[in-house]
Amino acid sequence: MTAPLVIFDLDGTLIDTAPDLVASLNHTIAAADLEPVTYADLTHLVGQGARVMIRRAFELRGQPLSDEAAEPLLQRFLAHYKAEMPGASRPYPGLIEAMERLEEAGMRLAVCTNKLEELAIPLIGKLGLSDRFVTVTGGDTFPVRKPDAGHLLGTIEKAGARPEAAVMIGDSINDILAARNAGIPSIAVTFGYSDVPVEDLQPDHVMTHFSELTDELVRRLLSRDTHTSMRSVPA
Repeated sequence: MTAPLVIFDLDGTLIDTAPDLVASLNHTIAAADLEPVTYADLTHLVGQGARVMIRRAFELRGQPLSDEAAEPLLQRFLAHYKAEMPGASRPYPGLIEAMERLEEAGMRLAVCTNKLEELAIPLIGKLGLSDRFVTVTGGDTFPVRKPDAGHLLGTIEKAGARPEAAVMIGDSINDILAARNAGIPSIAVTFGYSDVPVEDLQPDHVMTHFSELTDELVRRLLSRDTHTSMRSVPA
C-alpha cells in the first residue's frame, strides 16, 4: 500500500515569508518610483509567483507595466530575494513537530508551490528542511501551476505516490482549487495570506495551528466516506 503523502504549499503555509516578500517587492518597484506596498497589501499580491506579484503591485498603484519592462524588474526582484535569503522567513509555529509526527506515522511529505524553483528550493534548504520532503515542485516545474490540477498531480507522481493517498495543505484559493480539481482532500490554514476567510474556500478541513495536524486527521480525510460527506457540507 502506498504511504500517505502530505503536500504543503510554501509561502503562507510552511513558511512565513511575508517580511522578505514585502522587502524584495518594495526594492523592485522602487526602481519605478512606486509607493511601497505593506503587509496588508500582500494578500492581494501573492499566490501566482514573483512575476505576477510585481504586475499586481503596479496595478495596485494604478500604473501600467509592459511585458518589456516587467522582465528587468523580475530579475531585480530575484537578485534581491536570493541575496537576502532566508532573511526573516521562518517556519510557522508547530510545523517541525507536526512533520515529525507524520513521518513517525509512516507518512511522506512534499511541497507544491507557485514560487519559482530557484527561490523555493534554496529557501527550504537554508531553513534546514530539505531532507523532510521527497519532492519540491515550483511554479516552473511543469507547463501548468496551481490551481491547475496538473501541478498537484505532477507533484504526486514525482513523489511516487497516488492521488487517492494524498492530501493538500495550503492557505489560498489556488491550493484549495488545485486539490479540488485533482480530486484530493484539502486542509486550509488560517494563518496564511488569503485575502478572504479560508472557510469561504470550502476546504475539507480548516486548521488554525500545526498542533492540529496529526496522522489521524490525514487518515480521516483520506477516507472516501469522510471526504465525500465533508465536501457535501456547505461552508
